[in-house]
Amino acid sequence: METQTQSVLIDHLLMGKTQPFGPKGEPSGIHKTQVSEVVSITFLGFAGDEQGDLRVHGGREKAIHHYPREHYQSLQPMFPSIEFAVGGFGENMSSHGLLEKDVCLGDIFQFGTAKLQVSQGRQPCWKLNERFGDKAMAKTIQKQGLTGWYYRVLEEGEAKAGDTLMFLERVSTEANLHRVMHCLHRDPLNIKEMEVLVDVPEIPEGWRNIFRKRLAKGQVEDMSGRLIGAHAKSV
Repeated sequence: METQTQSVLIDHLLMGKTQPFGPKGEPSGIHKTQVSEVVSITFLGFAGDEQGDLRVHGGREKAIHHYPREHYQSLQPMFPSIEFAVGGFGENMSSHGLLEKDVCLGDIFQFGTAKLQVSQGRQPCWKLNERFGDKAMAKTIQKQGLTGWYYRVLEEGEAKAGDTLMFLERVSTEANLHRVMHCLHRDPLNIKEMEVLVDVPEIPEGWRNIFRKRLAKGQVEDMSGRLIGAHAKSV
């Protein structure tokens, strides 16, 4: 799948410390605030930023979360009572003009003096439901493909809001993020697509294992634990 990727201005950088969150008071770093000063970018993300559960957020493969600002505009008519604002989904980087259809897993960017690589899309979870007080939030984001994506840090450095995220290199045209996420979440039993994507090395091994299991069993795995939470009722 061919796509054109361009460099974009990063208009907001956001960071936050972990806080008690949800019905059990579990630590979460979803609450982010904008920062205007120069940020140090390490292999684990922005220095001073925190994540509550490193099994599913953060670490080298999910060091920085980028969320397109356009997605808030798309979500507003679906949730008219919610006032969306940059940082609402716990993102670290916000921009306008770069969407999932425009990037491929493996794409390399220069940001300030750091070098970043698109590593995977975000898998929305029940914490977004809690954050916005709507049990349909995570499911809607997944269904609409409004997920954003993560970077791994190839070279540490510094950057600030207002710097340009400069596109450098495309590793794979097969691993277009919109294509991968569409197959993963919106067309989950597309055999033809899965037979291609299962062998694309830029796709995370865990996701390729999901495709392998679907191909073998002919059925989709249960996502309710992630989307709804073990403590909540189905919607």
